Amino acid sequence: MGDSSRMTFFFIDLYTLCRRSVLLACLLLATPAWSAEILLTAAEDGAGVQAFTKALAEQRPQDHVTFTPLKDLPAPSHLPATTRLILLDLPGLDWRLQDAQGPPTLVLRISRLQAHERPGSTQHPRITLLWSDPPLERQLRLINNILPQAQRIGVLYSADSEFLLPELRQQATLLGLEIVPQRWDNINDSRPLQSLFRNSDVLLGLDDPQLYNPKTAKNLLLSSYAQQLPLVGPNAGFVRAGSLASTYSDQADWLTVLDHLLEQPPATWPRALYPRHFKVVGNPQVARSLGIEQVDDASVAARLAEGEKHP
Repeated sequence: MGDSSRMTFFFIDLYTLCRRSVLLACLLLATPAWSAEILLTAAEDGAGVQAFTKALAEQRPQDHVTFTPLKDLPAPSHLPATTRLILLDLPGLDWRLQDAQGPPTLVLRISRLQAHERPGSTQHPRITLLWSDPPLERQLRLINNILPQAQRIGVLYSADSEFLLPELRQQATLLGLEIVPQRWDNINDSRPLQSLFRNSDVLLGLDDPQLYNPKTAKNLLLSSYAQQLPLVGPNAGFVRAGSLASTYSDQADWLTVLDHLLEQPPATWPRALYPRHFKVVGNPQVARSLGIEQVDDASVAARLAEGEKHP
């Protein structure tokens, strides 16, 4: 073979190699460097669950995001260890707690009280709890912000929520506030409620469904109006029913939390956390009826966020 032929083959080989290199580079750029199997589960497969799954999949297109009803799943230890498991309800958590093994797990829609009723949930080495109830410190600072004259914070509690009082007192002391606690064992007896109202400047609702539910709402809210005593919290739903204001995190906030955690190695996930992102909701009609300045939701939320400390 002559020199010209060898040079021709050399350039053909070089051209082919370059084309393959360019194609490989394009494939590498098009394929994410790392993708995860993200499995969501719940006992009920409703429209809300499907919408959340779809939103997470759209937020993380590099991952494989799927939903499987809880009844169709094997034991957690039979799932691939590389899966990232997201539980959307309490039956899912109860199922997960039965197995010490299994993939790293994020639990949504769980309150401090619900976890307290399941002691193993806060100790399980592969579970991270994402709290659904507003942080006590954040709720107290909300009161400080919208009702700066209020010093005595009345708090109804039950046997279930009593464990929150030490933390509540500690946070209140840091803000120069006083907690006035009142146990309410019988929701048909209004005397503890009236006693608390007489000794408080504002009532802070704990996320305790035994005390704050559709049966108690009318009595609580009418008493609040009658005494001209605002109720803050316990959640956004109660604000719509007639309390003054609350902080809360919506689906967009939870998706942001999940996106951040899923970017990190599961070994670095904390045992529990509150969402850093949140909003404030106020009830203008309640503010007017109590003679209180209407809450500017966005500006109050911004002020609260500025004052928060994060690790």
